[in-house]
Amino acid sequence: MGFWIYMLGMEMLIPLIMIIFGYLFAHKAPGKINWLYGYRTRRSMMNMDTWSYAHRYIGKLWQVMGSVILLITAAVMLLVMRKDKDTIGLIGMAITALQMIPLIGSLFVTESELKKTFDESGNRR
Repeated sequence: MGFWIYMLGMEMLIPLIMIIFGYLFAHKAPGKINWLYGYRTRRSMMNMDTWSYAHRYIGKLWQVMGSVILLITAAVMLLVMRKDKDTIGLIGMAITALQMIPLIGSLFVTESELKKTFDESGNRR
């Protein structure tokens, strides 16, 4: 049971980080464009308008996606609660791999939204 609890905690990290940073980005985005913290891409760092827009967009996206992933992860982990360590480990590895799809996919969605909303110079269309 101890390994299952450990794996449950590890599997909750990605969705919880998405929810927490999603909230921070959507409501309290970094005030200045910087190279240390925030959603940093060439397109998002063009000016303060693109910077703020990108953070609000991906923040809301991560809050929703993180919540959905959290619920699905919890449900799947409950299904393997009494299984052997190998099964729990294999399912945990699969969950982590699947969690990466929306995490990375959200970057492409956000960049696409920035491209639709702003021109190549960072001006709103």
